[in-house]
Amino acid sequence: MGLPLSLLLLLACLAGLTPLAIDMYLPSLPTIAHDFGVPVAQAQLTISVFLAGFAGGQLFYGPLADAVGRKPVMIGGLLLFTLASLGCANADDIETLMAFRLLQAIGGAAGSVVLNALLRDMFERDMFAKVMSMVILVMTLAPLLAPLLGGYLLLVASWHSIFVLLAAIGLAVTVALALKIPETLKPELRQPFRLLPVLHNYAKVLRHRAAQGYILCGALTTASMFSFISGSPLVYIELFDVPAQHYGLLFGMNILLMMVLSFANSRLVKTLGSDRLLRIGLTLAAIAAIGLIFNASTGFGGLWGIALPVTLLIAQVSLIGANAMAGLLSHFPETAGTASALAGTCRFGLGAVATFAVNASHVSSALPMATVMTLCTWVALGSYWLLVHPALKRSVQIPQ
Repeated sequence: MGLPLSLLLLLACLAGLTPLAIDMYLPSLPTIAHDFGVPVAQAQLTISVFLAGFAGGQLFYGPLADAVGRKPVMIGGLLLFTLASLGCANADDIETLMAFRLLQAIGGAAGSVVLNALLRDMFERDMFAKVMSMVILVMTLAPLLAPLLGGYLLLVASWHSIFVLLAAIGLAVTVALALKIPETLKPELRQPFRLLPVLHNYAKVLRHRAAQGYILCGALTTASMFSFISGSPLVYIELFDVPAQHYGLLFGMNILLMMVLSFANSRLVKTLGSDRLLRIGLTLAAIAAIGLIFNASTGFGGLWGIALPVTLLIAQVSLIGANAMAGLLSHFPETAGTASALAGTCRFGLGAVATFAVNASHVSSALPMATVMTLCTWVALGSYWLLVHPALKRSVQIPQ
């Protein structure tokens, strides 16, 4: 069973809204800081605010999607995203921009949660990983094009136009989903939206040892990526004097390799299995992190000494994310929305913490970004071997 191309593209557009909202305005952060008369680090906190709102929103949307179905949750969240994007476009100070960024994130969180749950409704574990990789492969065009588009918009218009465009895209996806998306959650599988059952379902996931490992693997490697997203405008544009319109070219290197690995994952997962591919991704990321922290500490290689290991590290997020989510949801098919929401909350919550840590240091070098990225990556690898691997060994033991 496969996805129709039209549905695949629509789901990819839904998944692409979040990277668009995060990445399209990255080249404009120095300009926003200048317009509002604040330091660049303060403007970069709008990323932390977005990630925090995205994390919190998922805790609500997951159980709601398990209770009332996937479609109404997606549409409601997208409408909020669209209206908040217009609010961002009309912000006249950094505090107002942060407030609307928070609302924009809360709205956008619906799509992220429901996408995972919707695909889990349709496919079993390895097939889920395959289809998710195909969705990721298509949706990675969003972060590939977003910084380039944002940089060139700055040449012909103000940074406000970036958020106007986001509002238009949000509205278009909302209409398409309302007309085309099916409801995949069967009525008999719906879970009542009551506080105690919701807390019980969250606790059930958190008590599961392998689930803890899968969540941490995905969340910490994603936090490493968000550390780069938050720190790279300062590192590339301010420290290495990369023009804003060229920033997207360096950013796009990460996305191109992510697309290659997503495609490879979709082809190899049925043969190698999602857990083996998860181990490969974590190992490659950890090796890249060693090169990154060495080059950032010594200055070896200049710009390319940072950009190349970053590219290798960030690319593994696609490999790790799809396979970690497949492993997690294989244990919780009846509450996929809740499990997906908890994983998403951890991803974006730790991402918010990581971006805050990068920006809390006022050191004008690549070292804060590299340090946080390396720490997140190696703890992710450790989480797999301490939590996931022992559970897998127990599951294949033959009773004596």
